[in-house]
Amino acid sequence: FPTDRTTEIGQLISSYLGREKNLEDHTIHLLFSANRWEHVPMMKEKLHQGVTVVVDRYAFSGVAFTSAKGNFCLDWCKQPDVGLPKPDLILFLQLSPEEAAERGNFGHERYETSSFQDKVLQSFYCLMEDKTLNWKTVNASKSIEDLHREIKSIAEETMKEVQNKPLGELWK
Repeated sequence: FPTDRTTEIGQLISSYLGREKNLEDHTIHLLFSANRWEHVPMMKEKLHQGVTVVVDRYAFSGVAFTSAKGNFCLDWCKQPDVGLPKPDLILFLQLSPEEAAERGNFGHERYETSSFQDKVLQSFYCLMEDKTLNWKTVNASKSIEDLHREIKSIAEETMKEVQNKPLGELWK
């Protein structure tokens, strides 16, 4: 589940990211969170059925991006997402800004500038200090095949470890 750009909230987010619409910083942060909350009933249903749910970015990305703007603290940024389903594993795919810029389409959306990405990275490092969460950093400069193998291995190991554990809530 990446940001769902098909809902009304998702369409607002998409037009903001594509620079078609300007929204106040608090507003866009809360819209990203609302977009995540839209998926919670379906996520919980799938999880209770034993389905593994993979989410692209999730709350951590929203917190890192908003807090990188400078006039927001991490705690304020976390608040709208308190209580979301807590992930069993958070994979951080690490790639240098230079390598990221070489990949296709970089720079087309808002926030895709190297200086801003550096600030986002520092926010992610702060989030990774939370030892109640299972962060794993993966070198994303590898080949797609090698990266896939490593992620698959980490995911399978985590699924075995958590298969009988109850669903937790984020930042509670």
